[in-house]
Amino acid sequence: MAKKKSSEEDCNEILADLKRKIYKPVYLLVGDESYFIDKISDYISDNVLTESEKAFNQVVLYGKDSEVGNIIDAARRYPMSSNHQVVIVKEAQHLKKIEDLEHYLKAPQQTTILVVCYKGKPGEKMAKPTKGLKSLFTLADRVGVFFESTAFYENQVPEWIIRYLAVKEISIAIKPATLLTDFLGTDLSKIVNELEKLIITLPPNTKTITAEHIEKNIGLSKDFNRFELTKALGERDATKAFLIVDHFAKNPSNNPFVVTISAVFQYFIKLFKLHILKNISEAELAKELGVHPFFLKEYRKAAQFYTTTRCFQIISLLREYDLRAKGVNNDSTDQGELLRELVFKILYS
Repeated sequence: MAKKKSSEEDCNEILADLKRKIYKPVYLLVGDESYFIDKISDYISDNVLTESEKAFNQVVLYGKDSEVGNIIDAARRYPMSSNHQVVIVKEAQHLKKIEDLEHYLKAPQQTTILVVCYKGKPGEKMAKPTKGLKSLFTLADRVGVFFESTAFYENQVPEWIIRYLAVKEISIAIKPATLLTDFLGTDLSKIVNELEKLIITLPPNTKTITAEHIEKNIGLSKDFNRFELTKALGERDATKAFLIVDHFAKNPSNNPFVVTISAVFQYFIKLFKLHILKNISEAELAKELGVHPFFLKEYRKAAQFYTTTRCFQIISLLREYDLRAKGVNNDSTDQGELLRELVFKILYS
């Protein structure tokens, strides 16, 4: 059975066809990762028509301000002094009765390139499509291109950062790439924006991005961050752990308690899994834990300090402190002090 392609691979194939001027009458771009949707849509917008052709043959509509009938009318027009016209529908998730586009897709205008961008909410998984939407997706796939852009899991992002920079002939090691992911999250558009700004600030002829570059230009401390906190806990390095906690307490806006406790929670979930997963390969173990294989050694070292039972106790403790931060059984303790208490109990209870 053939391995299912990733959104990145599918996107690259679509772009390769577009660069060869192989155009389809319909591009239905759907998903919760906007980066790849924008990449395809922007390429079509920028490159299919010349600047002089765009004036009469390229139109951008927005789902919130449009009706399906308007879109169909625009798509059925013939191009003027051009082989194609381009109709781009942005924010199509706000379009009422989008399923009615099926009437057009049954017989699309071959001189029109209709691009429909249907995005999920940032940071949220898209809802399961309705029967009508499924039918629309199937039809789009038959007459043109149906592309589903799926958000990356956190453990997939560092490798993607490495690939993104490699195209620009810039390297970055897995640790600083993971540091970036921990700080910026999984929104690829946000990450690309920060990487592009970072590249501009690099000294001339610099071909490697280091943790020092990230600290200087993005504002993320290479020593005081969630990644280093979980590492310090894993190594039972109390001095370093409390230095990081004190830094977080002094800079709460950059280090929200809820985000920090979530990172520590996920760390101990992974340690717990490490204890119970047996007789599988390194690659399978890394995949199950959701980490790069490079970090397995660190997790195994931490597992020597934290037994299965202890991991379970800490996970329960983390749930308790999450509730306390939300005001349950906590009258006055601020979140900085709560984090100090929590780290103390993880290390010494």
